[in-house]
Amino acid sequence: MTRGEEETAVGEPNRSRLLDYTQGSPGTPSPPEPRRSSLLDFAEAEAEAVAPVRPAAVGLPGPKPGVPPYETPVFVPAHPRFVDALDEDGRAVRVPFVVYELFEHPAHRTAAYAFSTLGKLVAAFGEAQPWVGTSIGPLAEAMGERGGTVVLDPKVAPGRPNWRPADLAAYAREVR
Repeated sequence: MTRGEEETAVGEPNRSRLLDYTQGSPGTPSPPEPRRSSLLDFAEAEAEAVAPVRPAAVGLPGPKPGVPPYETPVFVPAHPRFVDALDEDGRAVRVPFVVYELFEHPAHRTAAYAFSTLGKLVAAFGEAQPWVGTSIGPLAEAMGERGGTVVLDPKVAPGRPNWRPADLAAYAREVR
């Protein structure tokens, strides 16, 4: 049978089977039941096998009352810095890193100030304050290793902000 004969024998043009399922042509089988993806089964099995270990699960105490969980997101005054270096081929490169701004706190010596909302950080230091989002747990561990601490939602005396829009513009020119 040639292509022309096949079209004549069938009597109607080819069309998508998708329309049969959506329009319900007479004599068409109903669509098959949707099958759940085996990818989801795999992901669920992996999640169960690699469930995150919580301190209480390994016999360690959980957070004390009033202490936020390890993964709690916080906003910390910080800004990018760069160091000029040479790559393995001897070409000049600029390597970026983030510097947390640390403060002298009367009761806690050197401290990183962390804020539970961006609004609280802006209220304390102004809109031009650069910041980074992080989890409070790793921040507290890093500060503890260096003899410092983290103060959550500190009361900051009103005054001149650390960063003003002109400071940001000058910093941007410096790092270009």
